[in-house]
Amino acid sequence: MDQVKVLAPTGMLGAGFPEATVARGLALGADVISVDAGSTDSGPYYLGASRPKTTRAAVARDLRVLLKAAASAGIPLIVGSCGTSGTDAGVDWVAEIVAGIQAEEKLSLRVARIYSEQDAGTLAERLDEGRVHPLPPLGALRRETLESCTHIVGVMGHEPIVAALEAGAQVVLAGRATDTAIAAAYPLMKGMPAGPSWHAAKIIECGGQCTSDPRAGGVLATVDAGGFTIEPLDPAVSCTPILVAAHMLYETVNPYEMREPDGTLDVRDAAYTALDERRVRVEGSRFHVADQHTIKLEGARVTGYETMSFSAIRDPHILEHIDEWAELMHTVLRQRVEQTIGLSDDKYAVDLRLYGHNAILGDLDPASGPPREVGVMLLVSAPDQATATAVAKIANPLMLHLPTPDMDYLPSLAFPASPAETERGPAYEFVLHHVVDTVTPTEMFRTETEEPSHHG
Repeated sequence: MDQVKVLAPTGMLGAGFPEATVARGLALGADVISVDAGSTDSGPYYLGASRPKTTRAAVARDLRVLLKAAASAGIPLIVGSCGTSGTDAGVDWVAEIVAGIQAEEKLSLRVARIYSEQDAGTLAERLDEGRVHPLPPLGALRRETLESCTHIVGVMGHEPIVAALEAGAQVVLAGRATDTAIAAAYPLMKGMPAGPSWHAAKIIECGGQCTSDPRAGGVLATVDAGGFTIEPLDPAVSCTPILVAAHMLYETVNPYEMREPDGTLDVRDAAYTALDERRVRVEGSRFHVADQHTIKLEGARVTGYETMSFSAIRDPHILEHIDEWAELMHTVLRQRVEQTIGLSDDKYAVDLRLYGHNAILGDLDPASGPPREVGVMLLVSAPDQATATAVAKIANPLMLHLPTPDMDYLPSLAFPASPAETERGPAYEFVLHHVVDTVTPTEMFRTETEEPSHHG
C-alpha cells in the first residue's frame, strides 16, 4: 500500500457522531476505523472501581454504526481503552455489546480482545529486578503501593494491536492503550513511516477536535511516505493549518514531542499547509526510536469514603460575609464533631465549596462583590462510610441554619433534596506514574481471539 486512510469518527466511543459522516469516510476509501473508548480525564474512580463512564446504550449505538460500516467495507475496526479505563472487565463489557450487535445484525466479524490489566505480584517482581522506574514528580515505587491498588493497567502501544490484526482479527477491542496507538497501528502495520503515522494519530485522536466544528463528526487521515493529509468527514466543516497544528498542544508536556512506548514523536520541523479550504497537508514529522521500550502503569486505590451534602444561600447578609461564614462553618463543625462523636479533625477531611463564589478557582480569582446566591457543597472524607455520613449529619443543622456572628436570628437556607446527605461510597486516587522496561512490546498483554459466529 502506498497510503493508508484512517477514519476517526469521534474522540470517545459513546459520545455520538452523525452516521452520514461515517458513510462519507467509507466513500472516501477508508482502510481502517479507529476509535478511543477511554480516558483518565474524569478521575480515578473508573479505574479504581473498574466501571465505565459511558452508558451502555450510547456505546452500543456507536458500535452498531461502526461494526456495520466495517463489515460492509471489509475493513478492520479498532477500539482502544475499552470500558473507559481499559481494565479486563471493561474489555469484556465492550465485547459483550459487540457480540449482541453481531447477532442482531447477522455479522460474522472475528473479534480479538487484548487485556492490559496487570498483576501486582508480577509487577513487584519487576520492581525487584530494577525494571520499574518513576516518572516525575514521583519517587521510587514501593511494593505496598502496588498491593494497595484495586486495579492496575499497562498502557499499550501499537504492537499488541498489530499482532492481533496480523493474526486475522477484524475487530480489535483493546484494554488501556495510548490514544495514538489506536490510530497509528494500521498505518505502521502497512509500512507507513513512523513520523507521519504517529503525528497523524495524534491529530485525529479526538475525532473532529481539529476541525472548525468538533460537533459535526470525525476526520479522515491519509498517511503516506511523505506525510499525511487531514480532511473532515462533514463537507461543511474545515481543517486549517492552525487548527491541526494546535492539537499538538493538547495533553502534551511539550508541544513538539510526544512519548510513546517505543519512542518519541518529534514535530519540530513539521510544516502545515492548506491544500484547499477544508484539507491540510503535514510533512516533516519524525520519530526517534527509544533505546528501551517501556510500558506506563496506571493504578488507583481507595483513599476513604465520601458523603456529600448541598445547600443553597440567598440571605443577603450572609452573602456579604460569605468567606467569614465558611470559616465559621469549619470551626463550628469541627467542634461539634468532637463533642458529639469524639472524633478529632485528623480522622476525617471536610471540603467546603462555595459554588457561585469561588468554588472553582478559589484565591486565583478573588470575588469582587457579594454573589446573588451561593450553593454550598460539603464533601466529607473518612476511613469508612459510616463516619463520613455521621460528620455530614452533624453538619446538617449548620448547613440549614448557621448565622454569621453578628446575626441575631437563625437564617433558613435551602437543601435541594431529602435526605440532605448522599453517600458517594469509596473514593479513589491515582498512585502509579511509573514505567516498566519490557523485553518485548507485547509481553505485558494477553490476547484472545474469538472465531466469528455465523448468524443466519
